[in-house]
Amino acid sequence: MEKKVLIWEPWFFMTFGLFHLHRIWGLIDRDSYAGFWVGILESKGVFYFTLMGVLAGLSVLGIFTFTKCRGNNYWWRWIYLFGGAYVLFDLYAIAAGLEFWNKLLLWMFDVDSIYWNAVWSFFVLLGGFSFLLGMKLLEQRKG
Repeated sequence: MEKKVLIWEPWFFMTFGLFHLHRIWGLIDRDSYAGFWVGILESKGVFYFTLMGVLAGLSVLGIFTFTKCRGNNYWWRWIYLFGGAYVLFDLYAIAAGLEFWNKLLLWMFDVDSIYWNAVWSFFVLLGGFSFLLGMKLLEQRKG
Protein backbone atom coordinates (compact mmCIF):
# COMPACT_ATOMS: atom_id res chain seq x y z
CA MET A 1 0.00 0.00 0.00
CA GLU A 2 1.36 3.37 -1.02
CA LYS A 3 1.69 6.09 1.60
CA LYS A 4 -0.74 8.88 0.84
CA VAL A 5 -2.59 11.64 2.61
CA LEU A 6 -6.31 10.92 2.48
CA ILE A 7 -8.54 13.71 1.18
CA TRP A 8 -10.11 14.46 4.58
CA GLU A 9 -6.95 14.36 6.70
CA PRO A 10 -5.76 17.97 6.22
CA TRP A 11 -9.27 19.21 7.06
CA PHE A 12 -9.39 16.97 10.14
CA PHE A 13 -6.26 18.58 11.56
CA MET A 14 -7.22 22.12 10.56
CA THR A 15 -10.68 21.72 12.15
CA PHE A 16 -9.16 20.21 15.29
CA GLY A 17 -6.69 23.08 15.36
CA LEU A 18 -9.36 25.75 15.01
CA PHE A 19 -11.39 24.10 17.76
CA HIS A 20 -8.43 24.34 20.13
CA LEU A 21 -7.52 27.85 19.01
CA HIS A 22 -10.90 29.06 20.27
CA ARG A 23 -9.37 28.63 23.74
CA ILE A 24 -7.65 31.97 23.23
CA TRP A 25 -11.03 33.22 24.47
CA GLY A 26 -10.21 31.56 27.82
CA LEU A 27 -6.95 33.48 28.05
CA ILE A 28 -8.75 36.76 27.32
CA ASP A 29 -11.90 36.31 29.43
CA ARG A 30 -11.69 33.54 32.02
CA ASP A 31 -15.13 34.01 33.53
CA SER A 32 -17.20 33.90 30.35
CA TYR A 33 -15.14 31.03 28.91
CA ALA A 34 -15.43 28.88 32.02
CA GLY A 35 -19.09 29.79 32.43
CA PHE A 36 -19.87 28.80 28.86
CA TRP A 37 -18.16 25.38 28.96
CA VAL A 38 -19.22 24.44 32.49
CA GLY A 39 -22.76 25.40 31.48
CA ILE A 40 -22.53 23.12 28.42
CA LEU A 41 -21.18 20.24 30.50
CA GLU A 42 -23.84 20.62 33.19
CA SER A 43 -26.86 21.23 30.94
CA LYS A 44 -26.22 18.28 28.61
CA GLY A 45 -28.36 19.84 25.91
CA VAL A 46 -28.42 19.45 22.13
CA PHE A 47 -25.08 21.25 21.64
CA TYR A 48 -23.43 18.97 24.22
CA PHE A 49 -24.64 15.75 22.60
CA THR A 50 -23.88 17.00 19.09
CA LEU A 51 -20.34 17.94 20.09
CA MET A 52 -19.80 14.64 21.92
CA GLY A 53 -21.11 12.69 18.92
CA VAL A 54 -18.87 14.53 16.47
CA LEU A 55 -15.81 14.08 18.72
CA ALA A 56 -16.54 10.37 19.20
CA GLY A 57 -17.08 9.88 15.46
CA LEU A 58 -13.86 11.65 14.53
CA SER A 59 -11.93 9.67 17.14
CA VAL A 60 -13.23 6.36 15.81
CA LEU A 61 -12.50 7.48 12.22
CA GLY A 62 -8.94 8.39 13.19
CA ILE A 63 -8.30 5.11 15.02
CA PHE A 64 -9.78 3.18 12.08
CA THR A 65 -7.54 5.07 9.65
CA PHE A 66 -4.48 4.36 11.79
CA THR A 67 -5.23 0.63 11.93
CA LYS A 68 -6.16 0.46 8.23
CA CYS A 69 -2.82 2.01 7.26
CA ARG A 70 -0.86 -0.02 9.84
CA GLY A 71 2.66 -0.68 8.64
CA ASN A 72 2.49 2.21 6.21
CA ASN A 73 1.68 5.16 8.44
CA TYR A 74 3.06 8.65 8.55
CA TRP A 75 4.35 9.69 11.99
CA TRP A 76 1.42 12.05 12.50
CA ARG A 77 -1.16 9.26 12.27
CA TRP A 78 -0.08 8.17 15.75
CA ILE A 79 -2.02 11.27 16.84
CA TYR A 80 -5.19 9.44 15.74
CA LEU A 81 -4.41 6.48 17.96
CA PHE A 82 -3.34 8.30 21.12
CA GLY A 83 -5.53 11.38 20.68
CA GLY A 84 -8.55 9.28 19.72
CA ALA A 85 -8.11 6.97 22.70
CA TYR A 86 -7.78 9.99 25.00
CA VAL A 87 -10.89 11.67 23.58
CA LEU A 88 -12.94 8.48 23.81
CA PHE A 89 -11.85 8.03 27.44
CA ASP A 90 -12.65 11.69 28.14
CA LEU A 91 -16.13 11.31 26.65
CA TYR A 92 -16.70 8.09 28.60
CA ALA A 93 -15.50 9.66 31.86
CA ILE A 94 -17.80 12.66 31.38
CA ALA A 95 -20.82 10.53 30.40
CA ALA A 96 -20.23 8.04 33.23
CA GLY A 97 -19.76 10.87 35.73
CA LEU A 98 -16.41 9.59 37.00
CA GLU A 99 -15.74 11.65 40.10
CA PHE A 100 -11.99 12.10 39.62
CA TRP A 101 -12.55 13.31 36.03
CA ASN A 102 -15.23 15.75 37.11
CA LYS A 103 -12.82 17.15 39.73
CA LEU A 104 -10.15 17.51 37.04
CA LEU A 105 -12.55 19.38 34.75
CA LEU A 106 -13.66 21.67 37.57
CA TRP A 107 -9.99 22.35 38.38
CA MET A 108 -9.33 23.16 34.71
CA PHE A 109 -12.19 25.65 34.70
CA ASP A 110 -11.28 27.23 38.07
CA VAL A 111 -10.82 30.85 37.03
CA ASP A 112 -8.78 31.57 40.17
CA SER A 113 -6.23 28.82 39.52
CA ILE A 114 -2.60 29.87 39.19
CA TYR A 115 -2.35 27.22 36.45
CA TRP A 116 -5.11 28.68 34.26
CA ASN A 117 -2.77 30.31 31.72
CA ALA A 118 -0.52 27.23 31.53
CA VAL A 119 -3.45 24.85 30.95
CA TRP A 120 -5.20 26.91 28.29
CA SER A 121 -1.97 28.10 26.64
CA PHE A 122 -1.05 24.44 26.15
CA PHE A 123 -4.34 23.85 24.33
CA VAL A 124 -3.84 26.96 22.20
CA LEU A 125 -0.35 25.75 21.24
CA LEU A 126 -1.78 22.30 20.48
CA GLY A 127 -4.36 23.96 18.25
CA GLY A 128 -1.74 26.00 16.44
CA PHE A 129 0.40 22.91 15.85
CA SER A 130 -2.59 20.94 14.59
CA PHE A 131 -3.73 23.70 12.26
CA LEU A 132 -0.24 24.12 10.79
CA LEU A 133 0.07 20.35 10.37
CA GLY A 134 -3.23 20.36 8.49
CA MET A 135 -1.96 23.14 6.22
CA LYS A 136 1.24 21.18 5.56
CA LEU A 137 -0.78 18.04 4.76
CA LEU A 138 -2.99 20.03 2.39
CA GLU A 139 0.11 21.31 0.61
CA GLN A 140 1.59 17.79 0.53
CA ARG A 141 -1.65 16.35 -0.85
CA LYS A 142 -1.81 18.92 -3.65
CA GLY A 143 1.85 18.02 -4.26
